Amino acid sequence: MEVEQKMKYVQLGKSGLIVSKLAFGAMTFGSGNIPSVYKVSQDQAKELVDQALDAGINFFDTADAYADGESEEILGRLLGTCRKETIIATKVGNRVGSGLVQTGLSRKHLFTACDASLARLNTDYIDLYIVHKTDPFTPLEETLEALNDLVRQGKVRYIGYSNWPAWMAAQALQMQRERGWATFINGQMYYSLVGRDIEHDIVPFMKNNDVGLTVWSPLAGGFLSGKYTRDNLTDPNNRLSGFDFLPHDKEWGFTILDKVRDIAHDHGATPAQVSLAWLLAQTHVNSVLVGSSNASQLEDNLTAVELKLTAEEIAVLEQLTRPVPLYPNWFTTMTLDSQVVEALK
Repeated sequence: MEVEQKMKYVQLGKSGLIVSKLAFGAMTFGSGNIPSVYKVSQDQAKELVDQALDAGINFFDTADAYADGESEEILGRLLGTCRKETIIATKVGNRVGSGLVQTGLSRKHLFTACDASLARLNTDYIDLYIVHKTDPFTPLEETLEALNDLVRQGKVRYIGYSNWPAWMAAQALQMQRERGWATFINGQMYYSLVGRDIEHDIVPFMKNNDVGLTVWSPLAGGFLSGKYTRDNLTDPNNRLSGFDFLPHDKEWGFTILDKVRDIAHDHGATPAQVSLAWLLAQTHVNSVLVGSSNASQLEDNLTAVELKLTAEEIAVLEQLTRPVPLYPNWFTTMTLDSQVVEALK
């Protein structure tokens, strides 16, 4: 119960939905064609879900494509008795069958996929329904109208998106507002110390429009956990060998990890806790998804809510990992009128 009292909560974007600052990601639940990821049985999952609930987590995330739907099934069974006390997010858009229409964000697939997710999750509503990726084959208007209809039907409470560029999310939000449709309250994006691309345009868009940011893969697929070294990175038994799809320069990443380990040592913490604490210190982050395949790993992640980095430590990590500015952002910064900036301080 001690950890539960330390959990923090926040409104998700400009909505009345109150979520824990740490969310539980159920991607590892089940078995499937990616054994380095899908490897947690129902018994193991029960231990993890109970542990998350005891820690004060009320926000659980999955997707219809995870382990061919098995992740949703397991999570639905385990949250059954406390469904009304928890927030379930699931995602749609990735392929879930061999048919041409069993993928994407068409009206047909969204309606079919939503009903299938409701059945697997053993619930009559989804708290947060997230489109998992873009769909270049379906008009944006069709997708947004279908999502609005799902909300009006009561099958979905709130909607969000994941892995969309800022321009598309902006276009969608404008269309939703103009037509009185349900609006996106959340964007679930990849963000970590070795992947800060969203700071170029996505974060400014979200902040300007009160769209909540939730973070997936905050440890860069486990790279920032500190368990990988230059020597064991290619070990066929580790997760990164079987599921390494987040692009970053590994040698640069190890340089960052060296500093993260130094900071962790000063706090008696772990590299994973420092990496998560850095994200939790970012004011534009609403909630961070933590996934796990065992109880000790989850406990390590949960303890990150207790770790407070100093301003100096945050500044060091900021400087070391800051992404190279893109045009026209660098031009805007370079041409700011220093006299006006000084007068407004």
